[in-house]
Order: sequence, then structure tokens, then C-alpha cells
Amino acid sequence: MSNTKRALVVILDGLGDRPIDALGGKTPLEFARTPTLDSIAKEGVTGLMDPLAPGVRVGTDVGHLALFGYNPMRVYWGRGPIEAAGVGIALRAGDVVFRANFATVDDAGEVVDRRAGRIR
Repeated sequence: MSNTKRALVVILDGLGDRPIDALGGKTPLEFARTPTLDSIAKEGVTGLMDPLAPGVRVGTDVGHLALFGYNPMRVYWGRGPIEAAGVGIALRAGDVVFRANFATVDDAGEVVDRRAGRIR
């Protein structure tokens, strides 16, 4: 029998988020019923980390690079190539890839839907 230890890393990316009006001003985590997560937290080991430096907030891209052992200050190339790889687009040397979200604005130019209805 092997002495290999196994671990499960659960990345709850964005779960804390910000309060959302449609959720009664609660964050997704505050609103959710989470018995499985509660059990994992009770029985497992939990922790926090600062992927770049204490107090520096990072996005998904930088956070995941750091979690997988990369130094985002050295190897970060932006979200475009990451998302291109995620949908199977092969990049060649010299390619430039941008990532953007479409948004819906009202007549006054105010953003009313930052994801344009999640168009595809």
C-alpha cells in the first residue's frame, strides 16, 4: 500500500463576489445553501492565500496562475490567450489576442447589462 496522500483543491472563484440586488443585497455565498461546502469546511483544512501580495486583489486569471505555481508577475500574458486556449484556438508566434465583453447600454449611455444578455 502506498503512503501517497491525496488532496482535493476546491477553487470557489468569485463565490464571495459582491452583493447583488436580485439576491436581496447578499453575495452569492451569503445567499446560497451550502451544506456540502459547510461539511468540507468542518472536516477539511481551509485557508486563505495572497497570490501576489497581502491586500492585493487579483482576478481569476492571475489567481489561477499563482495557484498552479506560476509567478503572474513574470509569466502573465493577459486573459486573451487563456480564453483562446479554453475554446481550442491554437496560437502561433506573433499572434495577438484580446478578450472583451459586450455590454448593453441605455439611451443615456449607462451600462444596463455588462454581459449583453450573455450573447454567444
